[in-house]
Amino acid sequence: MGLGLFLQNVAFTDINLADNNLVIALVGLVLASLAIFLVIAGFIYIYTSLAYFAIGKKARLKSPGFAWIPGVGPLIIAYKTSKMHWWPWLLIIGCLIPVVGAIALLIFGVVTVVWHWKMFESIKRPGWWSILMLIPIVNFVIIGVAAWSKK
Repeated sequence: MGLGLFLQNVAFTDINLADNNLVIALVGLVLASLAIFLVIAGFIYIYTSLAYFAIGKKARLKSPGFAWIPGVGPLIIAYKTSKMHWWPWLLIIGCLIPVVGAIALLIFGVVTVVWHWKMFESIKRPGWWSILMLIPIVNFVIIGVAAWSKK
């Protein structure tokens, strides 16, 4: 209600009331969409962090809490369990040489699949599950099964 009064009194004094209501409705729709997006993103973050934390504990990492770092936590867990310590050089080369950047990005995508392959093998799961991780929604199921199954 307060936002509607603000928009009517300040920003749209020369526009008729029907247009004001349309703008208010659009602003409300955008805000509601943003709120829904943030809630879904929060659930995805918590789920993946919990799953990679459990995988880190299964792999007996010293610091499975890295899984909670937003954005890169799951990659850090996959990197530490795969024991491939040369990957930062690929990122440095990709960042410093603009032409190579796109190729480095593709290579980094392949390396991420390899990290997951080795991560799954380190917790006694089939490595080919990492290929299934490329399928949206299926990747959440695969990570959950890898993290919390008792095999």
